[in-house]
Amino acid sequence: MKKYYINSFPVKKILIMVTDITEDVKVSVETAYRADYSDPTQNHFVFTYRITIENQGNKTVQLKLRHWEIFDTTYPLKEVDGEGVTGKQPILEPGQSHQYVSGCNLKSGVGKMVGYYTMERIIDGHQFNVNIPEFVLINPIKLN
Repeated sequence: MKKYYINSFPVKKILIMVTDITEDVKVSVETAYRADYSDPTQNHFVFTYRITIENQGNKTVQLKLRHWEIFDTTYPLKEVDGEGVTGKQPILEPGQSHQYVSGCNLKSGVGKMVGYYTMERIIDGHQFNVNIPEFVLINPIKLN
């Protein structure tokens, strides 16, 4: 396994970033495996992800809803729907962005997530879905 360092301290994280743009809204996702919160002997693998949502258009938009599909290699698909993100429904003026961090627990140590946000243009109430790009969640030991 490769060694990664942050401020000269070794970490057991692999950071992966993916990006997608839908109707002038850019969604970027950075993921990391959290060995410090995981217990492979108990089939408990923890991942964090940081999402940045950026309004690259010329109209103000608001994030209203989220939809996630969570795939855990040997377990059934899990779908999650809800209002906003981390208890917020951010309004993004042109050029503004919103960033948040969340997490996901898997039982297999290998999976992926994909989804979409339902956004609303403030000026006319038009709603549209913005893709959240698919991202892989993998325990780095599985890469050996």
